[in-house]
Amino acid sequence: MNDLKNIGIRQFLAWRGILPKYERNGYGMYLSPLREERTPSFKVDYVQNLWYDFGLGGGGTLLTLVMRLERCDSREAVRRLQNGEKRDAGSVSLSPGVGERPAAGGPLPVLRPATVPALRILSDASLRHPALVGYLASRGIVPPVAAAFCREVRYEVNGRAFFAVGFRNDAGGWELRSERFKGGSSPKHITTIDNRSDTVIAFEGFMDSSLISR
Repeated sequence: MNDLKNIGIRQFLAWRGILPKYERNGYGMYLSPLREERTPSFKVDYVQNLWYDFGLGGGGTLLTLVMRLERCDSREAVRRLQNGEKRDAGSVSLSPGVGERPAAGGPLPVLRPATVPALRILSDASLRHPALVGYLASRGIVPPVAAAFCREVRYEVNGRAFFAVGFRNDAGGWELRSERFKGGSSPKHITTIDNRSDTVIAFEGFMDSSLISR
């Protein structure tokens, strides 16, 4: 259990392909992995190793984050960290000083970009897996629409294979989503869909929450 304290939340998120939108000395701001949003309001304090989601009005430790993301109790969260995430997150190389408290009254450590494990696309195919189809249905996206615009993408991180709903951009990269993962592959770019109209409609993501709620 004590070993889990050595895993940084920043490390854990990077292992899952979730990177900060911007960083300051001692903390990073992310798009929340717990919900859809356009403006980063999920803060990770690199020194205290704590997170806070301003949109939800709550936060906590790495353990509480895993419980929220994986929808499990504390015992199961510890087991998953010890058996899986701990080993792979530990291979992420962080700059010296991350996770260490500065001396009283001293400056916060200057953080440099971490070496993030590469996400590699293995293949894409027609969207068929029940877990992915069910996930899209829970987001208000019916199968015919999903089949027209999304693919079932297999990808790899640190030698481990995963699958997710993939939405391809104009540069060949993918936005990847599943019930447990929110991330993407390089290169990042926009996706354009020609509906033969003179009006342009722009969306922040391929699953727009404002349309789902209507």
